[in-house]
Amino acid sequence: MVVSDAPLASQVGQRILTRGGNAVDAAVATAFALAVVWPEAGNIGGGGFMMVAPPGKAVTCVEYRETAPQRVQPDSFVDWTQRHHARMAGVPGTIRGLATAHEKYGRLAWQLLVAPAIELASKGFEVNEHLAASLNSVLQLPEIRQAAHHEEFRRVYGCPEDRDWKPGDRLVQPDLARTLTLIAKSGPRPFYGGSIAEAIVSEMKRFSGLITLADLKAYQAKLRAAEVGTFNNFTVYGAPPPSSGGITVILQLRMIETLDLQCDPLQFWNADQVHLMAEVMKRAFRERAAWLGDADFISINESVRSPIAAQQLARTIQADQATSSRSIAGDIPLTEGPFESHQTTHFSIVDAEGMAVSNTYTLEGTFGCRVVPKGTGFVLNNEMGDFNWQPGYTNLQGRIGTKPNQMAPGKRMLSSQSPTIVKQGDQVKLVVGSPGGRTIINTVTELLVQRLLFERSAVEVVEGPRFHHQWLPDVVRMESDANDDCLTQMKAELERRGHRLEFPQRWRQGSAQLIDIDLATGIATGVADWRRGASAKAVTRLDHRR
Repeated sequence: MVVSDAPLASQVGQRILTRGGNAVDAAVATAFALAVVWPEAGNIGGGGFMMVAPPGKAVTCVEYRETAPQRVQPDSFVDWTQRHHARMAGVPGTIRGLATAHEKYGRLAWQLLVAPAIELASKGFEVNEHLAASLNSVLQLPEIRQAAHHEEFRRVYGCPEDRDWKPGDRLVQPDLARTLTLIAKSGPRPFYGGSIAEAIVSEMKRFSGLITLADLKAYQAKLRAAEVGTFNNFTVYGAPPPSSGGITVILQLRMIETLDLQCDPLQFWNADQVHLMAEVMKRAFRERAAWLGDADFISINESVRSPIAAQQLARTIQADQATSSRSIAGDIPLTEGPFESHQTTHFSIVDAEGMAVSNTYTLEGTFGCRVVPKGTGFVLNNEMGDFNWQPGYTNLQGRIGTKPNQMAPGKRMLSSQSPTIVKQGDQVKLVVGSPGGRTIINTVTELLVQRLLFERSAVEVVEGPRFHHQWLPDVVRMESDANDDCLTQMKAELERRGHRLEFPQRWRQGSAQLIDIDLATGIATGVADWRRGASAKAVTRLDHRR
C-alpha cells in the first residue's frame, strides 16, 4: 500500500512494489516522483525524516534534515525579513537521505527507483486541479512576477502559453529530468560535490545566499533511534530530534491517557474532549519551546520523555476552565509583539513482508525560497525560517526565541515533522503522518486518539475535523467547513470555559496519509486525505504474483 499527496506518485510507488521492491524502494521512488508532480513540497532541495520498521527489527529514523551553513551565527537573521530569498536556504538533505535509506534497506537498483521520476519530468504529465491551483497561487504573487532572483522559478514553472495553468495542461520539466538523470547514474555525488552542487553555489553567489561548496560536501544524513512510547497498549514510534514530532506527540498521548478521555458515540469531538485536548497541546508546545532542538548541539531535558512528568503536567489541567498560555510560560520571558507558513508532504507505505515506511519531507514554505538554481529545475528550501531568529525574544503571537533552537553552523533546525509508526506487539498496526508546520504534531495526535483510543475507523479518522493549539498565540484554530461540522457547534461552550477560538475560512489542517493494518487478516487499508486530493494505491496478492 502506498498513500501520498499525488496520485501519480502513489502509482510510481505501487509499480515498484509490484516489481518486487520493498517499502524503502517504493519510498525512494515515491519521493523522487513527488519532486516532479508535487513541486510545492515534494523535493530534492529540502529535507526530512523517514521512519523505517523492518520486520523483526528495531524501528529506525533516517534523518535527513537540512543544516545551517557554516557562515551563520545565532543573531545572523535578527533583522532579516525576506522569507523567499536565497539566504533562507539550508543545506539540502533529501538526496543524501534517500541514498542512505536505500543503501541500508533497499532491494532494487537505485537507477530503477529514479527512472519513473525522470520519465515524468522529461515527457511531462497532466496537471490536475490541485497542482494548477498550487502553481497559480505562487506565480501570481507580485514578488514572484518581478524579482530578479525568481526569474528562473518563473521560467521553470510558468505556463508556456503565458497564462494561468488549467487542469489538463501538460507540465514538462527538462532541466529537472537532466538533474535526476545525473543522480540516477551517480547517486548523491553530483548533488553534494559535482555539477549540481556547483549550480547551487553559483546561485548563492548571484543572490547573496549562504551555502558554500564546503557546506554541501560536509552534509551527512544520520541513522537515529526512534522515540518510543506506549498508548492504550500500542507502541508508538516517532521521529527523534531535530524533529520535535516524536517527543511531543508521545508527551501529548501520555497526558491524554492520564486524563482518561472518553469516546462520544454521538459526535466525532465534543466540548469536553476539545477542551482537554487543547490544554494538553498548550502544555506540550510549551515544553517543546523550552527544551527541544538539535540533540547534536544541545542537551535535551529528559523530563520531556518522562511518563511521570507527563502525568504531573496533566494534573495541572482544570476540567472546566482554560489555563492562559502566559501563566504556564515558567522561566521563558514573554514579549508583546508580531509571525510563518509551512509546506510539507507526507507518504506512508507498507510492503508484502510487513516492512513499513512513514516519510515526511519538506521545503518549509510553499515552493521553499522560490529560488531555482539555474539549469537544475528544482526549488531550494527556505528552512532557515525554522530556527529561532531572535535569541531570547518570545512573543505572544507565536515567535519563539528560546535557546535550544537558535542557529549555529552545521546545526539542524527544529522540525514539527511527525512521521509515525504504531505497533501492536511486534506487528505494524498504523503508518501515519501529515504536512502542516506546527499543526502536524496535533494532527497526528488527534488521529491516534480517534483510532487507537476511540476505535473509530481509519476512514472516519482521516475525514474528521481537526483543531490546533500551539501554546502561543493562545488560540484554538478550528476547521469550520470540514466534513463534520461538530466543532462550530461547541463554540459557545468552549468560550465559556475561557478559550479563544478562530474559525479561518477555508483553512485546512494538514493532509494525513494513513495505513491501517488488520492484524488478524493482514489486510492493509490506505486512506488518503480529501484536503489535498491525495491518493492511496494498493498491490493485491494477485498483482504481486504477476
